[in-house]
Amino acid sequence: MRQSRNPVLRAVSWAYIFVFRGVPVYTQLVFWGLLAVLYPTMSIGVPFGGPQLASAETEKVVTALAAAIIGLGLNEGAYLAEIIRAGLESVDAGQTEAAKALGMKPSLIMSRIIIPQAMRVIIPPLGNETIGMLKTTSLVLAVPFTLDLQYATNAIANRIYAPIPLLIVAAFWYLVMTSVLMIGQHFLEQYFGRGLNGKSSSKRLRRQAAIQAAGTTHKNIALEVEQ
Repeated sequence: MRQSRNPVLRAVSWAYIFVFRGVPVYTQLVFWGLLAVLYPTMSIGVPFGGPQLASAETEKVVTALAAAIIGLGLNEGAYLAEIIRAGLESVDAGQTEAAKALGMKPSLIMSRIIIPQAMRVIIPPLGNETIGMLKTTSLVLAVPFTLDLQYATNAIANRIYAPIPLLIVAAFWYLVMTSVLMIGQHFLEQYFGRGLNGKSSSKRLRRQAAIQAAGTTHKNIALEVEQ
C-alpha cells in the first residue's frame, strides 16, 4: 500500500504505520485488554439508528489471547511493513524494466526477480523483529494473559517467595526460544544469500572448473582415439 499509486491507500498505510509504530506496545496492549470495559457489547447493524443484525459481549469475542495477538500483531505489522518496503525498494529498478521488456507479467516479476533479491535485505531485520516480538510477549501482563511465560513465573514466584530464581528460569526459556529463532534466521540468510557468499561462490567456481577440465579431458581423449 505504501508503494501504491493510489493516494488513498498510501494515506491509510502511512496513518497505520504512524500510529502503531509511535504508540508504545504496552499502551496498545492495555487498550486491547480494556476494550471490553470501553465497549461492553459489539454489534453489527445499520448505522445511525438502524436495526441491529447481530450482537455479542466484547469479553467473549476479544478474549485475553485475542487481545494479546491483536496488540502484538498490529504493533509488529507496522515495523515489518517498513522493513519489507525497504527490501523491495532495494532491488534495482532496471531489472524490473528488463523483465517487462522480455514480456514477463508483474506477478512473475515480483515472485521470480524482486522477492528473491529483496529477501537478502529483508531476512536479517525480519529475524531481529521476530525475536524482539517474542521477548515483547512478556508485556502481555497488561492484558492480563495467564498463558504467558512471564505471568506464569511471576505467579509461581509469588507463591514460593522466590522471585530471583523464577526470573532466571524465565530468562533461560526465553533464551532457548530465541536461540531456535536465530538458528532458523541463519539458515534463511544462507538460503537467500547463496551466490553472494564467498564460500558458495568459490565452491561454484571450483565445480565449474572441474566440469570444464573434465570436458577438456574427454575432448583430448576423443582426438587421440580419432588420430
